[in-house]
Amino acid sequence: MTKGPVRLDVAVGYAVSRAGVPAAVSFRKWVAAALKGRIREADLALRLVDTSEGRALNQHYRGKDYATNVLSFPADIPPGLPKGVKLPLLGDLVICAPVVAREAKEQGKPLHAHYAHLTVHGCLHLLGLDHEDPQEAEAMEQLEREILAGLGIADPYQDA
Repeated sequence: MTKGPVRLDVAVGYAVSRAGVPAAVSFRKWVAAALKGRIREADLALRLVDTSEGRALNQHYRGKDYATNVLSFPADIPPGLPKGVKLPLLGDLVICAPVVAREAKEQGKPLHAHYAHLTVHGCLHLLGLDHEDPQEAEAMEQLEREILAGLGIADPYQDA
């Protein structure tokens, strides 16, 4: 584990109205918390989208015909880079704002807390964590709980 990230560049893009959507500074804080102690340098892009774009991306990349809350696209670093060239590209996150708002309401969670959880969740996917089997899922969920607790956010799985 590292103490970093010592350098973090998070580009936040809004393809939706900013009403009710956290500011870029919040997303940067949540990304930093997710990566702290896990990676020293990172560049990533986070894009907030509407339902139609979220659905189109989920259909194209995952073959699923619905908008999901968060999609993670780890960077594909090209092989054969000269020795010493380091690209701190971590990847891209896409968060579907209407899905997040709907889920937060249905689950009785504060909207900012749900955004924080999904940002952390997506970042952990960018780092290679997954939840395909029960053991992986429990390990990832525990890590999410710890990161969110450090941000003062309640366990997102408590009533799940």
